[in-house]
Amino acid sequence: MAVSPPVCDFDAPWHDFSLQGTDGRIHKLTDIAGERGTLVMFICNHCPYVQSIMDRIVRDAKELQQIGIGVVAISANDVTEYPQDGPEEMKHLAERRGFTFPYLYDDTQATARAYGAECTPDFFGYNADGQLQYRGRLDSSTRSAGPENARRELFEAMKLIAETGQGPREQIASMGCSIKWKTAE
Repeated sequence: MAVSPPVCDFDAPWHDFSLQGTDGRIHKLTDIAGERGTLVMFICNHCPYVQSIMDRIVRDAKELQQIGIGVVAISANDVTEYPQDGPEEMKHLAERRGFTFPYLYDDTQATARAYGAECTPDFFGYNADGQLQYRGRLDSSTRSAGPENARRELFEAMKLIAETGQGPREQIASMGCSIKWKTAE
């Protein structure tokens, strides 16, 4: 079942984290934050919505980093139920796809809960002051990739944030698989 998160809660603060990356290092938000803004993406390996846009995520992240936007991807899924989303598989995906950004594992799911992440993919675009300015979709893609010439909504929004500190007021929510929350023990 597809899930859509709520639309942007403008100016909501970002949430600090300290998470292990596929590179074996601990990454903090302050290390990742860009001089002109920061994009925090909740993704995972197995979700067809993420898989359909992975090439576009990698492309847009690389271009955003070139204009001063810090980029990070976080997977928070329960790996007991979804082992393909575990750290070793994440490492292989990041290497195979040529990630230019850290791919972090949120083992406790505390970071995903702090952000209010609901689905994969779920994009949170912040300005240089750490204020939320975008919580929309990458483009018109769904479980399958949209047209090659689809409007690059996430990229355009983050570029606007880098230039003005403000995100677009009209945003279309992302859609994807629900975060796979751990069951209470």
